[in-house]
Order: sequence, then structure tokens, then C-alpha cells
Amino acid sequence: MFFTATTQFGLEEVLAAELRQLGATIEHLGSRAVEFSGDKRLLYQTILWSRTAMRLLRPFADFDASNEQALYDAVSALDWRKYIGPGQTFAITAVVSRSWSEHSLYLAQLTKDAIVDQFRARTGERPSIDTRHPDIRIHLRMLENEVILSLDAAGDSLHRRGYRQATNEAPLNEVLAAGLVLLSDWDQKSPLLDPMCGSATILTEAGLLAQRIAPGLLHQGRFGFESWADFDADLWAQVRAEAQAQRLSEPQAQLFGSDIDPRVIEQAQLNVAAAGLTDCISLTVADVRDARPPEGFSSGIVLTNPPYGERLGDEAEMDALYKTIGDALKTNFQGYEAYIFTGNLAAAKRIGLKATRRVPLFNGAIDCRLLRFELYGGSRRVGSATAPHPPSPPLQKRGGN
Repeated sequence: MFFTATTQFGLEEVLAAELRQLGATIEHLGSRAVEFSGDKRLLYQTILWSRTAMRLLRPFADFDASNEQALYDAVSALDWRKYIGPGQTFAITAVVSRSWSEHSLYLAQLTKDAIVDQFRARTGERPSIDTRHPDIRIHLRMLENEVILSLDAAGDSLHRRGYRQATNEAPLNEVLAAGLVLLSDWDQKSPLLDPMCGSATILTEAGLLAQRIAPGLLHQGRFGFESWADFDADLWAQVRAEAQAQRLSEPQAQLFGSDIDPRVIEQAQLNVAAAGLTDCISLTVADVRDARPPEGFSSGIVLTNPPYGERLGDEAEMDALYKTIGDALKTNFQGYEAYIFTGNLAAAKRIGLKATRRVPLFNGAIDCRLLRFELYGGSRRVGSATAPHPPSPPLQKRGGN
């Protein structure tokens, strides 16, 4: 079988590595997507184990459609009884680029009309639409008038793990947070700290990875493929049982998070508990300047997503914040590696360290970079440990992780 897994820009290679580890044959690496082949077992394993896939699609038709009538006719020519069973609800998700229509909602409506008209003509009844929780979700992609129709195996975006109980103002997407952890090449044993942890998404994804918890096991409700005509319930139960057996109960790594806002830490604790990681992640209220590595560990990873300062007039606050981050890293974390994920590259210069790696990524529509810094011994500036601290920037409480 042939599949397409979508992801976020910059995570394509990470996703491909995940799929190869599961046994997939990679057919093509595209922008925000990886095409691969495998059997039904691989499909079920990917749904459970992939940390960086947003959607998992199973293409079943492709054709050219140069106008709305051509699209309607091509959709009508398919036998939709193969994909939508009696009494099942469905919905259409459309993505369009560089085509005769740029209105994805209109294309979704036109496709829906063709499907409904076919059922009405053949059976006298029409299937119901459920845009929120359909039994069958159809994904339509139109690029330069070429249409690919796919079944959505998850039925919803896979970034919705199910553990997020509460969020602050700017939470990180779970897939992006997992991608940051994987891009850091963390060994899943040494300490990992997030001194501006926000909702603790980075730490939660790191904990799921270290404890060998398949993120799909946290999913609430049914996956889309469980409503497909060829769903194998016995195989699905077997794959789930195998995943559950791999979970490690004993904490595998030192994971620490802090944030200056007590309310944010309370929210983070709810998320960590929902993921079953309370024994694995330690959360405290603290200013980023006071962050310290755990005793007895001379190396590890600092990984954080500070605020970007998107409001007019935030420049001074952001400069002060990023300087504070840099001072804390140089003073307190010699021997560690630091990864700063930010959409404010101007303020990031105030960190005062030279990045040894810069990975282009996006946080929503924001052009970002994952910056890697090596914190060698002796990198601390003379006098930095005794110099007076500037006032704490109030935006520190908005750590978006």
C-alpha cells in the first residue's frame, strides 16, 4: 500500500527517519510530506508511533480537473460505496495551491455535492455530513489542477495527542515540540531542561520519547481507519498491545522545567499528569536567570522556546530577555548544549553566543530557527556571575512550550 504522511516544514527528514525505523520504504521526500509504502501493520504502527506526522493519508484516486465541472464529473465517476458505508458520516478536507480555484472550502463543497448526489441517485438516500467527528474523512489536494483524493487514516491531526488539558497564550504544536527534541539529538538519558517551559509540551514530548510511550496510545476516541471497510480489528489490537508492552515505567532521564508564572506551572502539571509522566518530569516556579542543571551532571541539553515579542514596542523587552537567557546559559550551564527555538532572530543576537547550527522551521506562520549553542567551559564572561541583574522582563511568563 502507498501512503503520504504530512508534517511541518523542516521536519521532513526527521519524519522519514521515523518511518524507516518502523519498516517503511520511503518513495519520495517532498515539502511538508513523505511518501512511503508498506502493509497494513505499518499503517497501524505509524498511527501509534510517529511523533512528527501531522496526517497519514492513503491515496485512492488522482485526476486532472481544469474547472469545477471537470472536478464534479471526476468525483462522480468514482464508486463511493467502496469508501463510505451505509449509515456512515463523512467530511472533506481540501488543500489547494496554484489552481483555477484557490478556495479550499468551495472545492470541498463541490466534492461533497458530487458524492451526495451519487448516493441519492443510487439509493434514494444521502450520507450525513459531520465536519467535526466524521466516520470517514476524505482529503482532497489540488496542485496545478491535479487532484489527489485520499482517506485520512487518523481522521484528525495527529498533533492532538490527547494530553493537553490547559495551555498558556502561545503553546507549541505537539508535533513541532517532538521535532525539536529529535533535532537536538538528545540521547534520552542525560538531563534535558526547559527553563521557560510554558505548557511543558517540549518536556512532555521528551518524556514520551524516553519512556517509549507511543503517542497514539493517548489518543481520545477512534481513529479514522477504524471505520474503513478493510479495518482489521484483530491486527489493530495486536499492534496496540505490542506498543503498550514497550512502555517503561521507571523514569529513564532527568527532565526539568521551570517558568516564572505559577499559573503556567499549574497548567503544565495538568498536562504532564494527563500524559502519565508525573514521576518523570520535575516542574518548578523560577526565573530563567536562576535555572541550574541538576547536581551531579556536567553535561546535558537545554531546550526552550522563549517568547518572540510580536507586539509593537516589544523590542527592548525582547533584547533584555534574550540577553538574560544568554547570561544564564554562559554562567550556569558550561558543558551543556543549548537549543533555542525562536522567531525573533534579531533579539537572539543578544544571547551573545555563536550558533553552531541553525535549522529553519515554522511555528504556525512564523519563520523560526532552532539555534544550537555549545557552552564550553570558560565561555562565561568575566564578572557575569557578580554583575547586577536587569529587571525581569514581564514576557518571561509567556514561555510557549
